[in-house]
Formats: sequence, structure tokens, C-alpha cells
Amino acid sequence: MVWGLPEWTVLAVLREGPLHGFAVAALTAADGELGRIWQIPRPVVYRALKRLEDGELVSPSAVEAGSGPPRTVFGVTAAGAAAVEGWLGEPVPHVRDVRSHLLVKLALLHRSGRDDAALLAAQRQVLDRILRKLDEAVDDGGFGDVLLDWRRSAAAAALDFVQRRSAR
Repeated sequence: MVWGLPEWTVLAVLREGPLHGFAVAALTAADGELGRIWQIPRPVVYRALKRLEDGELVSPSAVEAGSGPPRTVFGVTAAGAAAVEGWLGEPVPHVRDVRSHLLVKLALLHRSGRDDAALLAAQRQVLDRILRKLDEAVDDGGFGDVLLDWRRSAAAAALDFVQRRSAR
């Protein structure tokens, strides 16, 4: 199964400890710790939980009663923990996803007190490769020049960010 950023984010948050969907949604809301990077609407959080449960990466561990409807608490399975561990170490393959995917991964690593050096080193290699390919690309004299210039600039900026973070 191919997971999107909502599933991976929910899975990584649950790896930190069991939570119910409402608590995960609060973290990924506009004013939440992760939401300031990338927001996940509450219905999308609940859909992600369902997909992760169907994929046997999370399982219900308790039900909390309160003034509102009961809230199911989910925990990560062994397969879920292994999957998210691998995902957190994978560099982002496209420059366009650095702003969302890489920053979310860095935030999740930071939340768990883990070192991000290996992820940043792997990301640097990916961005170096992308920049080399872009430098070898031939301008076509039309709008392709504009697009190529944009891609080079974006990749160089992403690489600069990764290098500066790695140096800290």
C-alpha cells in the first residue's frame, strides 16, 4: 500500500505514544505544533487512521469516555513502528516535496529527540544528484528556460537549507 503524508504523519505521531484521532488532529491543525508546517484536516486524520488500521499498522488500544462521543485510542503495531522508522530515514525524492515532507520528518525527529544527521546527509545526496541533472539540461530557448531556471533555483535553495541544517 502506498501511503501519503497524512498517513505517515499520523503513524509517526502514534509511534510516540497512543492517542485518539482528535488529539492527532489538534497537532496537525493550523495552530498545532505540526500544523504550522503542514495541516491535516480532522476528517483526513480519521481517514488516515482507518487506512492505517486496515493496513494493520495501528490498532485500537482503548476507548476514552468523556463529555462528547467516546474516543478510540490507537497505538502502533510492530509493523507500523518498522514502517515509520524506515520512512523517517528516507530522503525526499522531489524538490517540490521538501517544504512539506522533509520539514514534517525533521519536526517528527525533533519531537522524539532523535538525531536528523543521517536524514540530512541522505537528502543532500539526493539534492546533489538533482542539481547535477539540472545543470546538464539544455535550455530550449522558450518557456523551458524559465522552468529550468526555476527548478535550478529551487533545488539550490533546498540544498542550501540542508547544508546549513547539517552544519549545526
